[in-house]
Amino acid sequence: MAGTFSKLRNAYHLFKSIDFKMLARLSEKVDLSKVMASVAQMDETQLNGLMKMLTARGGKKKQPPVDGDFYDISAQLNAEDRALQLKVRAFMENEIQPLVNEYWLKAEFPFEIIPKFRELNICGVTYDGYGCPNRSYLMEGIIAMEMARVDASIATFFGVQSGLAMGSIYMLGSQAQKDEWLPRMQQLETIGAFGLTEPEVGSGTAGGLTTTAKRTGDTWVLNGQKKWIGNATFADVIVIWARDLDDNQVKGFLLRKGTPGFSVEKMHDKMALRIVQNGLITLKDVRIEESDRLQHANSFRDTARVLRMTRASVAWEAVGCARGAYENALAYTLKREQFGKPIASFQLIQGHLVEMLSNLTAMQTMVFRLSEIQDEGGLKDEHASLAKVFCTLRTRDIVGRAREVMGGNGILLEYNVARFVADAEAIYSYEGTKEINSLIVGRAITGHSAFV
Repeated sequence: MAGTFSKLRNAYHLFKSIDFKMLARLSEKVDLSKVMASVAQMDETQLNGLMKMLTARGGKKKQPPVDGDFYDISAQLNAEDRALQLKVRAFMENEIQPLVNEYWLKAEFPFEIIPKFRELNICGVTYDGYGCPNRSYLMEGIIAMEMARVDASIATFFGVQSGLAMGSIYMLGSQAQKDEWLPRMQQLETIGAFGLTEPEVGSGTAGGLTTTAKRTGDTWVLNGQKKWIGNATFADVIVIWARDLDDNQVKGFLLRKGTPGFSVEKMHDKMALRIVQNGLITLKDVRIEESDRLQHANSFRDTARVLRMTRASVAWEAVGCARGAYENALAYTLKREQFGKPIASFQLIQGHLVEMLSNLTAMQTMVFRLSEIQDEGGLKDEHASLAKVFCTLRTRDIVGRAREVMGGNGILLEYNVARFVADAEAIYSYEGTKEINSLIVGRAITGHSAFV
């Protein structure tokens, strides 16, 4: 008797929750008498299950957070580093995100952010002294990812300043040069650039630089051109790499802004990294004192040391670019409705999202270990090159899928994926193309060099 009463009570509460208008619509689709008969035969467990199912369908589903760190890699950071990561993220989201599309479209640099950047105190993050934070290479990578997650152009500006320019002086400069430049560069009071690539020489810089340097007493005379030089249009100091005519070795020079014979032309019509101010530099009988030659840069092997150090950060930038595209695309699919429901509920969309997340997670774990190796002092060229190859390749795939799930809206700047699609192409090419980095890895694993 008690069991029968319990069934009737549950059935009563079940149908009490359904209004009469809905019953009328339901009666047009099903035989309600049969439904009632089936419900009457259910036991307690079945009725509770039916109630739970109907309640779940009627209520609003809790939406998971939009987060590209699926394996919770950030949990491996200590409290201090995690706090810095979140500080950089807040800066990028609050200060950069609101203006980035406008400046990207205009191909201009937002100089007003430099004082705000200074407050972060993260330039030269891995260096010891000169006001630098002296954090880990892992933290340097995390910072690069957080920047590129919002905008790869800003990440590139910072990478040139903190990595290539400051790194060249920190690793290869004299003590006097370090004392003069690094404290001001750390505070972004002095902006740096790195001049290696030339109009006709990209991958062949190890042995084919056409920019030359000739020593006359305590003065060097430089002639040639440099192309694709980020920050060049407004830099206060540019590290210029040139071939010494006497010994045919590559040497580094600190070119001061305003030096006679130096001119720079802004490059226009780029489809990627449009905020970065790339310049075409022309050097015509530029005279540089011996005291402004990087005293410990005597061959391309020394140049390669700087590139090895910074190439890991470029892999992290690729991760950030991919993560930004993935997270924006995921958020879009949760809001965008077609056929009466969010497109995130469609199987094909979920397939794309999972492919994107799989690649992103593999990239994150790879660069995390790469930075650990760098912090342990065991980083080799092939380690950085493998990460650069894999991460930039996967980034291209991720940004492409992100644009795809957004349909036509994916090509509009306002939806914050189109920039990533374009910028991924630049990251794919700079700091060593896929082909060159593949040959570096190939040489390491086979023992045979396939370079020409």
